[in-house]
Amino acid sequence: MMPCIGDIQVVVMMGGVGSRLGEIVANCPKPLLPVGGRPFFEYELKLLKAVGFRRFLFCTGYLSSEIEDYFGGGEKFGIRIDYQKDSQDEEGKAVLLGTGGALKHACPKLDEDFMLVYADSFMDIDYREVVYRYFEAKQEGALSLMTLLHNEGQFDTSNVVYKDGKLVLYDKKSQASDMEYIDYGVNMFSRSVLDGYHDGEVFDLSDIQHGLSLQGKLEGLIVRKRFYEIGRPDSYREFIEYASERFDRPKKAAFLDRDGVINEIVYNEDTELLDSPMKPSELSLIPGASDAIKRLKEAGYFVFVVTNQPAAAKGKTGLGDLFDINKRLTELIPEIDEIFMCPHHPKGDKRSRERNLIKDCACRKPKTGLIEEACTKYAVDKANSFMAGDSFTDVKCGRAAGIKTVFIGDYKCDVCARLGYDKPDIIAGSLAEAVDLI
Repeated sequence: MMPCIGDIQVVVMMGGVGSRLGEIVANCPKPLLPVGGRPFFEYELKLLKAVGFRRFLFCTGYLSSEIEDYFGGGEKFGIRIDYQKDSQDEEGKAVLLGTGGALKHACPKLDEDFMLVYADSFMDIDYREVVYRYFEAKQEGALSLMTLLHNEGQFDTSNVVYKDGKLVLYDKKSQASDMEYIDYGVNMFSRSVLDGYHDGEVFDLSDIQHGLSLQGKLEGLIVRKRFYEIGRPDSYREFIEYASERFDRPKKAAFLDRDGVINEIVYNEDTELLDSPMKPSELSLIPGASDAIKRLKEAGYFVFVVTNQPAAAKGKTGLGDLFDINKRLTELIPEIDEIFMCPHHPKGDKRSRERNLIKDCACRKPKTGLIEEACTKYAVDKANSFMAGDSFTDVKCGRAAGIKTVFIGDYKCDVCARLGYDKPDIIAGSLAEAVDLI
């Protein structure tokens, strides 16, 4: 069972000097480098908070006092931050222990299981899936999970062999011809991987992960979105441009329901009823939906899918299958910027293996949690955005969020009554037709 995201400890490695940045970091640690009027790492921190993480351990080194002065205990961000400074010699100078040695030094403050990220990178992925996949793999003997990006030498030297759904080899020191993936920078660990090392020993986390890959105890999770890092002047400038486009220039957004709008409803043999797809192979796009989304992107919209998916809470399928379906949808329609999914249900079912999903949440439509999360992670021009769906709950959600509404399908009396006889802004027979009208 996946624990609550708010209970997961996030360890942030931020002790690097940043020598490749030269004078840019002469008097400023990398996490505090200015981007759009705020420190670089604040972008990643706010993203992690939007997902639900609340507990952080900052492992600091170079100019650590400046980092602690700015972030403090996390109160101004609505989170809790603890600190672990790098080991020091008798004269008070930092001792460089490598990433593994720095983490071993922090061992007394580490949870039994924790997530690890790096403060010089911006990594926008489905962190809920990262946590879920780690604990799922841990039941099968894994001690760590590594996120992977299909790289083929694009961003840096590829260092992972991933075949048939398995991470076969991770090696940063020796290259192999079949290495097509690169470690993305988000990892989960069992604290036990540090057993056998002593405080003050110099080693890198990559040494641990290499060994785990040879033992078959390193799980791999493929992610789709690229990462941004600020280790070099050119990559620092690249993120400044990206952040300006995404966070500082509000853009209209299309919030789209999924089932019955983008993909077909399917026949469920277990219930003998029409239902959402329960596995990726059942996902079939509605004719014209993909092209409609492409046209929205060409017209300058963010495209977000906001979907209630309670099947795991009801015991119809597993949460992993729901994540797999989302991935398949973004493979079929790469123009989708992000999928925001509510997997909860207030009543659930006794058959569910995911008992933590059975709850009254703030994200299940017609509540606005999914739209609010999207607006936290992106600069959305709400006045020119819309919510489109085939249910009265979609229209109610859009109205409550303060955006225009589009009803897709047959606007019958029961729907009209549930909306208080107040029609949506647009009524259309399909997403394609709605986009024509918009």
